[in-house]
Order: sequence, then C-alpha cells, then structure tokens
Amino acid sequence: MSLSAKITLGAAIGISGAIIGYVHYKQSEDRLKLHQGVLRDVEQQQRRKHENTYALQQQIDITKQLKSMQTKPGDKPGDSTDKNKTPNLDAVALQPPP
Repeated sequence: MSLSAKITLGAAIGISGAIIGYVHYKQSEDRLKLHQGVLRDVEQQQRRKHENTYALQQQIDITKQLKSMQTKPGDKPGDSTDKNKTPNLDAVALQPPP
C-alpha cells in the first residue's frame, strides 16, 4: 500500500469518526433539550394550576362578601325599597389576579 493511500484511508477514518461522534453528541444534546422542555411545561402547568386556584378562592371570597352585603341583618329578602343595596351578583364582573 502506498503512502498516499494510507494517508487517504487514515483521513477518511478520522473524518468518519468525527462525524459519527458529532452526530451522537448532537443527538444526546437534543434529547436533553427535549426533556428540559417537558420539565418546563410541567412547571408551567403547575404554576397555572396554582394561579387558577388562587383566582377561584378570591372569587369565592368576593362572592361571600357581596352576598353578605346584599342581605344585611334586619333586611327582608324581598324588600326592594332600599336604594343602597348592591346589584345582582350575576352583574358583577370578577377579575383574575394580575
């Protein structure tokens, strides 16, 4: 085998090995990024769940406050002559937390 053939063979083996090594490295890096994306999505879902729970609790508290304001002690439930009563609860818009 001539010297130029040995050099060509060595270069081809070296380049092929480098390409294969890069492909394996890139594949493992992509898998890691995909896994991190899944973890980030799970964290985001948990955060949204906590925010929704907080907003729901606030709405429940506001509803209780409005109901207690609407029916004060001593008022008759059917008495519509009081002009200071709060409007119907269906008309009140509740907003989520910022």
